[in-house]
Amino acid sequence: MSSIEGFKSLTSIEEVLREAGNLLTHKPSMIKVHIGEALGRYLAEDIIAPFNLPPHNRSVVDGYAVRSKDTFGASPSNPVILKVKGFVRVGENLGLEVGEGEAVELSTGAPMPKGADSVVMYEKARRVGDFIEVLEPVPPMANVSRVGEDVREGERILARGVRLAPWDIAVLASLGYKSVRVYNVNVALISTGSELVELENVEDARGALESGLVINSNRYSMEGLLRDNGFNPHYLGIVPDDFEAIRNVIIKALESYDAVITMGGASVGKPDYTVKAVKSLNPDYLAHGILMRPGRANSLAVVGGKPVFMLSGFPVASIVGFEAIAKPLLLRMVGGVEEPKPLVKGVLTRRVNTPINVRSYVRVKVYRRNGEVYVEPLALTGSGILSTLVRGNGILIVPENREGYDEGDVVEVILLRSIE
Repeated sequence: MSSIEGFKSLTSIEEVLREAGNLLTHKPSMIKVHIGEALGRYLAEDIIAPFNLPPHNRSVVDGYAVRSKDTFGASPSNPVILKVKGFVRVGENLGLEVGEGEAVELSTGAPMPKGADSVVMYEKARRVGDFIEVLEPVPPMANVSRVGEDVREGERILARGVRLAPWDIAVLASLGYKSVRVYNVNVALISTGSELVELENVEDARGALESGLVINSNRYSMEGLLRDNGFNPHYLGIVPDDFEAIRNVIIKALESYDAVITMGGASVGKPDYTVKAVKSLNPDYLAHGILMRPGRANSLAVVGGKPVFMLSGFPVASIVGFEAIAKPLLLRMVGGVEEPKPLVKGVLTRRVNTPINVRSYVRVKVYRRNGEVYVEPLALTGSGILSTLVRGNGILIVPENREGYDEGDVVEVILLRSIE
């Protein structure tokens, strides 16, 4: 732990995730949904293949099913002649059997007839009436997809906690799954601050800002982050700077939802009542202030086995807090893992100075010039300057053991948008 500017101590991100994670005993509810509605949800069960895919040997090309040993020695000058008994399409099984000196014509995906062990492609044979001339030999199982080659019966094809992708849904459909059990994670969102005003209540944005009000933009970024990561946001509105009011709404949120996110009121100033309200609930764990930049005011508690994320009221700090603290712990609740992020390496255009022992998240612009990739820092401070995330397209994470990077260093950046 470390002490910085008014905080008694700041806790490292690793310690917060470890200590809080061990105390998250609450499990979100599970619901059964049709696979057409399961995209982006987290599986609440293992998916075991009930049968083999494919359920039989099948052709992977258009051609002729044959006995491989009948083709040995075939060449353009000395072709092997086989009699064609019929034609099998995908979805058909005519009960045909291939004997010595015989062949069956197949379309791609059609089941292999009994007795055949290979497929001769059209390009390697000449059709002459009811016969084919095989122009080169084929080995056993040539151009054949074997039983269970795609999925084996009894195999765990998808594990609990996997976030379902489009190709996962396709596999479920192929295996006959019409519905699956998924986690239904409901997160309460609470905005705190007497200065806040909802966007729908603002007729003159400039006038509202000039009068000292703050449009509640954090609500939309946080709702978007939750939905984008497969969780269900439930916005409970703005709560004024009042200890009892904040405490009561958090208590009600903990009764009804799987997790709580508050925005604002997590610092050390006198009007910042959120942490005080949560502390009064006798939490299992509380970390007030985290070793990160921006966002040292971000805080976290575990109350009754449920997480309460107390994020900064500053937009960028709250977004960074969600990515660094809230998302990993919400994923832990469903057995999920962090999805890989696109990374790119580039040359830093000017020095980045960051404090030691603090993980820093630097907003950057990544661009190409003359075939080289460059990384331009946009803001090192200013956790409320949301436009830097719009003008930029990446985040440079400076680890705790560094005091920044020098101009000209090659650094790795998390891409938020494509490179111009």
